[in-house]
Amino acid sequence: MIIQLLRNIFLRNWGLKLFSLVLAVLLWLVLVPEEKVFSERRLSLPLDLYSIPADMELIDKDVSVVEVTIRAPIRLMDQISSANVFAKLNLQNAAVIQQDYPLNPPIISAPSGAQVINVTPNKVRIRFERSKELELEVEPTIVGRLRNGLRLERVESIPARIPVRGPESMVREKDKVYTIPIDISGFSQTTEVRADLILPRPETRLPAQQTSVSVRLVIVEGKKPASASRGRDK
Repeated sequence: MIIQLLRNIFLRNWGLKLFSLVLAVLLWLVLVPEEKVFSERRLSLPLDLYSIPADMELIDKDVSVVEVTIRAPIRLMDQISSANVFAKLNLQNAAVIQQDYPLNPPIISAPSGAQVINVTPNKVRIRFERSKELELEVEPTIVGRLRNGLRLERVESIPARIPVRGPESMVREKDKVYTIPIDISGFSQTTEVRADLILPRPETRLPAQQTSVSVRLVIVEGKKPASASRGRDK
């Protein structure tokens, strides 16, 4: 009895019922405003970090890209792209002892009317160290050989020491800042040249905008020809 009733409901005049269903869908699409019709889009976004405290150094992070799902009215979907959706993590309250930071919808900046419904992964592991600054000795790197009858009596860096900043484990008192190689082969008298600096480690930097020093090469006459015996040879 029940089977017969169901058969009558679904199969009797099935063509008319199918037509009615199609017509209802069409009317819904026409009459319902676009603001009521939503779609979703998934984006891969670079994770930007900002407001890192001045006394802290970023050592490592295990997430560089996040996957974000955006829900928005269909009329807005053309505006949803990596050009106007951003993942920005505010680290103004970061601490050296903290390593895990949540990644949630509020860190995503999207056009008005769009809703962030998912962020993957949901956390990032970031490692910080305290920032450290030391004045390190500058050692010019000398290469080449003076002609016979001349010798290199003294090499002076001006300034002799320069401040270097970086993570506390990467800035050490025994380190030195070297210059790029200075070829003395063509010099015949005391000369002063400008030389760019080479920092002891990639993680270190010069706090000031000074990237070079003056190097004074004191050249005198002498019986013994001088070679690149001073500074660090390359």
